[in-house]
Amino acid sequence: MRKFEPNLLPLHVGSLPHTDPQAACELVSKHFPHISTWPQLPRRTFLENMYVQFSEGFPGVVLEGERIYVDRAKDLDPDLERLYMAYLENDLSYGALGADYAAGLAAFPQALSASGSQPAVVKGQVTGPISWGLTVVDQDRRPVLYDDILADALAKHLRLKAAWQEQELRQIAPTTLVFIDEPYMSAFGSAHISLNREQVIILLEEVFAGLTGLKGTHCCGNTDWSLLLSTSAEVISFDTYSYAQAFSLYAGDVRAFLKRGGIIAWGIVPADDEKALMNETVESLIARLHEAMNLLVRKGVSFDDLINSSLITPSCGLRTLSEEAAERAFELTVGVSETMRERYGA
Repeated sequence: MRKFEPNLLPLHVGSLPHTDPQAACELVSKHFPHISTWPQLPRRTFLENMYVQFSEGFPGVVLEGERIYVDRAKDLDPDLERLYMAYLENDLSYGALGADYAAGLAAFPQALSASGSQPAVVKGQVTGPISWGLTVVDQDRRPVLYDDILADALAKHLRLKAAWQEQELRQIAPTTLVFIDEPYMSAFGSAHISLNREQVIILLEEVFAGLTGLKGTHCCGNTDWSLLLSTSAEVISFDTYSYAQAFSLYAGDVRAFLKRGGIIAWGIVPADDEKALMNETVESLIARLHEAMNLLVRKGVSFDDLINSSLITPSCGLRTLSEEAAERAFELTVGVSETMRERYGA
């Protein structure tokens, strides 16, 4: 049984170009009254960079200017002990996100209340262990993920961050959706990543295991979709605008995912090319979305199953756009959703 029906509703991926958290939250609540997402604001401060945002409290983490790294030369044992004790006791306070690191989350409840919005679902997000662990390095510039002790600690750290966030969001709406964002999964299988499939799944599932509500994952590049589709994620979000053809190569995995109640978030609105965004219309994007779906239908995936298991989103976060373009992306996302819902009786 699904925890909610997607009904081709619109969804926001996460980041915005705004620096004013109140304005960002108001924009989200205006366009996404059904499924609302707290906005990440990486232009506001370096602390909201997606790799810094969830680093607070990690053993040995150092922030110097606009650099983040883990100082392995320090005695990490006390901090590791604190982390593992919190993990074993399921002490979610360990995973609290400070307002300096997530101003959008701090402003989110009040903004929703002021707008009168009562979303049925609220969404949050956390940077995934693969992307965080490959981006953040130690003092010798070795990715944290290649240190077995730190990799295990990282997955448990992010699990507590995700679980604390879910707990906070549940005070706003009874149904929560927390995404693990994994942009670096686009490099999986290349010479740049020496991780096997089992290692990736173990790390992802450690984070997912802390969640009791809906859980999803987002990758804005091409990847081995069979891996992500085989995890316990209930929602898969991908850049449909650029990678529909690649995604369709995994039609069998998609069919199995839908059969177990999985939901696809179609990232049909371009998020990283302002010129392309401004040249698109609701109808042009719907035509492109149908093309993407039909790639799977021609390989045996039921069109009705796709329609009944779909959310509509931008292709990724909107942090690189202007504020005006970000609002345009929201308008197109909502427009595609509303037109598709009318067309298919959702």
